[in-house]
Amino acid sequence: MSERKYFGTDGVRGLVGEYPITPEFALKLGYAAGKVLASRGTNKVLIGKDTRISGYMLESALEAGLSAAGINIELMGPMPTPAVAYLTRTFRAEAGIVISASHNPYHDNGIKFFSADGEKLPDEVELAIEAELDKPMNGINSEKLGKARRLDDAAGRYIEFCKSNFPSQLSLKGMRMVVDCAHGATYHIAPAVFSELGAEVISIGTSPDGFNINAGCGATDTKALAAKVVEVRADLGLALDGDGDRVMMVDGKGQLIDGDQLLFIIASFWQSQGLLEGGVVGTLMSNLGMEVALKEKGIAFDRAKVGDRYVLEMLKSRGWTLGGESSGHIISLKHTSTGDGIVAGLQVLHALRATGRSLAELASEMPKYPQKLINVRYQKGQDPLASVQVETAVAEVEAALGDKGRVLLRKSGTEPVVRVMVEGVQKAQVEQLAKHIADAVTSAAQ
Repeated sequence: MSERKYFGTDGVRGLVGEYPITPEFALKLGYAAGKVLASRGTNKVLIGKDTRISGYMLESALEAGLSAAGINIELMGPMPTPAVAYLTRTFRAEAGIVISASHNPYHDNGIKFFSADGEKLPDEVELAIEAELDKPMNGINSEKLGKARRLDDAAGRYIEFCKSNFPSQLSLKGMRMVVDCAHGATYHIAPAVFSELGAEVISIGTSPDGFNINAGCGATDTKALAAKVVEVRADLGLALDGDGDRVMMVDGKGQLIDGDQLLFIIASFWQSQGLLEGGVVGTLMSNLGMEVALKEKGIAFDRAKVGDRYVLEMLKSRGWTLGGESSGHIISLKHTSTGDGIVAGLQVLHALRATGRSLAELASEMPKYPQKLINVRYQKGQDPLASVQVETAVAEVEAALGDKGRVLLRKSGTEPVVRVMVEGVQKAQVEQLAKHIADAVTSAAQ
């Protein structure tokens, strides 16, 4: 497989104004994608975005490039990433494009593509687009230019889709919940979904200004959510990230219920209802407590590399339907083709309503093992993980933990950093052992 120049594991991402997140590149990317997609016999692409200020610029550039290649464009405005995936399928479009940097701050942005079936573009299509990017842009006859139109009912369609994933015989009536939309793409969608299902919804993070997306709010920072839940005496709180593909929750006391715990709650409930197909996929960073608790229930568990892309790949290879990450990416292939924060949240609320138990009660069935993560920088060209000193330290720590913990060392894919993670039963021991390995890595990197 050829090496990619532009596409990463989650599309094209970077700092706005720096290559490749520039209007010139977005124009050429739209044109290149349009040329490749047009050659496949279709001429319709959907574009959605989150609420960051640079979305206007990149949307206009992509639109111009696609039009110049003869592609018709449906503009959806601010829409969650999973909504774009869903609507790409239902509109039978050739592709969907999301302009978003997900949970990152406003000064970052990215461009991500979905195929006609709402999944990541096949490798051969990405490579064909990259090959086209290296060619000059040539105009086409005016009568073949693509048209653009605003898709006014996109939000309403997605709201109804989300609601359809909650049992019609159940209601959220009597539940008071706080919903934090991170000033992102779900600001006009998530509150409507939960309130239309009967909940009393107190919304925060629903006033995007182009700059406040993910800033001290949402799934990456739940302190404001927890405080609001306690203040208004809500039953629980739910936080989404800027593009709506992650979810975190807090219980009635403001205690965080993370992606691992939410995944465990869904898996346990599905098993009790005979709905679980196969096992559950987590990642290398998933809490050992979840693995132990799932196996005690007889639920198979497997770990993929970190990244929802790899979780999805493993789910498909196993023929399973449920997986996710500690960060709140939860994928239910029963319901949709990608991680969806609102849909995952509804699965948790289904469990609460069907069992009559609280979020805190269901989460308490999964013990959370203390984890310590230490990032150690090294010089480019070095390989500290090949050091005998590091190997010895890891062996010592694994011996100390026995079968009551685990060690994970991995290099970052984006910077010269080794991530040292130790997990075990006793917090003080875990921190001490993680420092022991991190010291060895630091020494080997000098």
